[in-house]
Amino acid sequence: MNVLGKIVLGSIVAGLAFGSVAASDRTPSKPDAKVYFISPADGDKVASTFVVRFGLSGMGVAPAGIEKEGTGHHHLIIDAPLPPFDENIPMDENHVHFGGGQTEVTVTLPAGKHTLQLLLADQNHIPHDPPVYSQQITVTVAD
Repeated sequence: MNVLGKIVLGSIVAGLAFGSVAASDRTPSKPDAKVYFISPADGDKVASTFVVRFGLSGMGVAPAGIEKEGTGHHHLIIDAPLPPFDENIPMDENHVHFGGGQTEVTVTLPAGKHTLQLLLADQNHIPHDPPVYSQQITVTVAD
């Protein structure tokens, strides 16, 4: 097995071994922490390309990989339920990571109804304990 193969295999094994964490090992959130949508609002009709702005109170924003008490970074969940809170948040078209500490994004979605939800996570992309997530909203993309 070549070096790259060993690295990939090692990463897979580590992911399986450490893919979930006990609630006691999760980063604590602040008691008054809230994440919410500044825009769009629930029920809004939007163009196929639109801006989503994230709001956060009671905690601060820090990039992924930065361990700083009372902070986290945003994840936008599109057309999917919230992921398990004791695992790394998946990274795919339904789970968009903002590891740079971004607080807004331009999204392009096909016509129809779509659900959006925000989930804050710690420096390792694991939701806080207790988890800090927004209400799920629905937007309708115009034809």
